[in-house]
Amino acid sequence: MHIERVLIVEDNEEAAGFAGDVLRDLGCKTETVQTLKKAREMLVAGQYDLVLLDVRLPDGDGIELLREFGGGGVTATFMVTSGDAAVEVAVNAMRLGAVDYLIKPFTPDQLEIAVKRADSWDRLREENAYLRGDAEDAPEMIGASPAMQQVRHLIRQVCSTQATVLIYGESGTGKELVAKAIQAASPRRQQPYIRLNCAAIPANLMESELFGHEKGAFTGAVCKRHGRFEMADGGTLLLDEISEIPLALQAKLLRVLQEREFERVGGSHTVKVDVRVLATTNRQLKEAVNQGTFREDLFYRLNVVPIHVPPLRERSGDIDLLVDFFLRLFAARHGKPVPALAKETRVSLQNALWPGNVRELQNSVERAVILAAPGRELTAGDFGLTDQSAQAKPAGVDAGEDLSLDQMEKVFIEKALKRTGGNVTQAARLLGISVRALHYKLAQARQAQPAKP
Repeated sequence: MHIERVLIVEDNEEAAGFAGDVLRDLGCKTETVQTLKKAREMLVAGQYDLVLLDVRLPDGDGIELLREFGGGGVTATFMVTSGDAAVEVAVNAMRLGAVDYLIKPFTPDQLEIAVKRADSWDRLREENAYLRGDAEDAPEMIGASPAMQQVRHLIRQVCSTQATVLIYGESGTGKELVAKAIQAASPRRQQPYIRLNCAAIPANLMESELFGHEKGAFTGAVCKRHGRFEMADGGTLLLDEISEIPLALQAKLLRVLQEREFERVGGSHTVKVDVRVLATTNRQLKEAVNQGTFREDLFYRLNVVPIHVPPLRERSGDIDLLVDFFLRLFAARHGKPVPALAKETRVSLQNALWPGNVRELQNSVERAVILAAPGRELTAGDFGLTDQSAQAKPAGVDAGEDLSLDQMEKVFIEKALKRTGGNVTQAARLLGISVRALHYKLAQARQAQPAKP
């Protein structure tokens, strides 16, 4: 439960003792004050999850404290109690930010229900803060190729279980869509679905993002904060690009996967959670284990059910379906007619490399739709394809010999850098990976080059 520390503002010792007993049975730590003055001091100095506030106090009206702090002055949730059943008092309290209004005397069950309701409201508020602005529907999982049929088969097999799933594949293949499909078909689909892009979080902030922190844990920690594991309690947590989690933090992640418990940064209280973890990676984690950059025990704990999402070059038969879907999607989104494609354009699209996979294809189609001239069929050039990029493929892609994943990755990186004139930032965007990840891959490639005599 998110609610751990409760401040009881109540001048009646019997009522305060009764509320404290119920709250402690729910696992909360409580502190009690009897006046508005002391309550103000405690709220300014301390960190509370819930304030159980009586209306009638010796030095004033509790509603004044609610008016002062309930609008965002502190992170605590307020619940008002009173022996006055007047409707206007309750309405005024709710208008000022209280989540509930209990009329005294109330029963233990009534208080317990109210606290759990406040806990749910608090969790929802935090989830909305993270997910606001991220509600745009993601592209559907399109494709009829054997490779995609195999992915759908694995999703059907694993979705109803509680197993940890490792989704791996190149950048831009749609790994997050696979995770979303698993969550949407799981028994936890009505519970929180929280995502964390591990590649986008600085290493020094990663622990706080995952596990939260206590007030004063480090410079800038002005209040307690719940991490992604707490936010996902009862639901599903997607750790996107999990290979980017620092080695020093992997032991704590392993513990929460095995024991379902952890401590916040700067805290000593053990937090227990029930979370199903899905993880994605565009790297070969087994190789990272061999290189000493990823813990072997964590790899095996994550790799309970692996799902490989194929690159677009292995499902080129799906390109027509994807192009038609994106044409309709972006035409509707931008208020434009669905443009037509010349037959030779479809051939060019199928022959193109698409090192950024579905993400690159999606971006190219959106650009073509936006810039399309009315009544004119789209050409390869409208999709940013030159004659060379639309027809030429590197040796080994469709030839008899096979390239290793590392060799193929090197080909695509070189092509992306050539297409962007050596601009690493633009090449990373084209490949669908972070700039940091691309710099890391380039450094690896330089180290792998044989020394000159």
